[in-house]
Amino acid sequence: MYSMSIVIEAVINGLLTGSVYALIALGLTLVYGVLHIINFSHGAMLALAMYLVLSINEYFGLDPYLQIPILVPFLFFLGYFIQRFIISPGSHGKDENILLITLGISIVIENVLLAIYRSDVRSIQTEYSFNVFELGPFILSQARVFGALGSFITAFILWFFLLKTDTGRAIRAVSKEKLGAHLVGIRVQHIYAVTFGIGFACLAIAASLLLPSFYVSPNVGGAFVLVAFTVVVLGGMGSIPGAVLGGLIIGVIESLSGLFLGESLGQIGIFITFILVLLFRPTGLFGAKA
Repeated sequence: MYSMSIVIEAVINGLLTGSVYALIALGLTLVYGVLHIINFSHGAMLALAMYLVLSINEYFGLDPYLQIPILVPFLFFLGYFIQRFIISPGSHGKDENILLITLGISIVIENVLLAIYRSDVRSIQTEYSFNVFELGPFILSQARVFGALGSFITAFILWFFLLKTDTGRAIRAVSKEKLGAHLVGIRVQHIYAVTFGIGFACLAIAASLLLPSFYVSPNVGGAFVLVAFTVVVLGGMGSIPGAVLGGLIIGVIESLSGLFLGESLGQIGIFITFILVLLFRPTGLFGAKA
């Protein structure tokens, strides 16, 4: 049996990791909440964002955290462009076409990354990558603590944006009633594109927060987006608070599973949770019944 201090430390580290999972899931659940489709390019776009962080660090020596003001607008406009000028005209108003297009975009991005960067696993080493905070008996990675703080700040900014700004109100209106929003003068296609852009902007922040403590490879996005999808299902499809709480819960479950079952089986708890949620509460913690 493990001592209580080791278990508590595993829970704390799970919360730190889960906060970044929540940030990745925010973009996924926001797109679902407005467009009511799953964006299959989400994971590949995260991998692209992580490689951008890596390349800028290698060629210009810029710290990953300092890249956030650069990458956020770039990924936002990239997401806006992809939705407005590729997904929207290519879908012809059919959700199944959107799913196929986003899947195609994912395949293209992963193969381009593979051609440019090969399949090597790469990472960034910063001054704080291996530093720790010592809080009594607990040892916490500085990079993960900074990542958790950045995730919570981003979630709060997104919540404030959706609640208090005109664009945020328009996004919420479109998510509730597309036709009614159109009738009162809201440009629905523009809001769709803005939502995609915000989702990709969240990935830019997540990539900058992840790389000081995680690796990157062309298919790394797939692993993260599987966890993020579990977070979205647990929290409730389309729920921002649900994504945050779900991310924290999944992070703790993964950490405790890794502690008691071994690191290689750490994610088994995540997928058991996923199955149990689908069986007993398919609407998630904050989801509403259809």
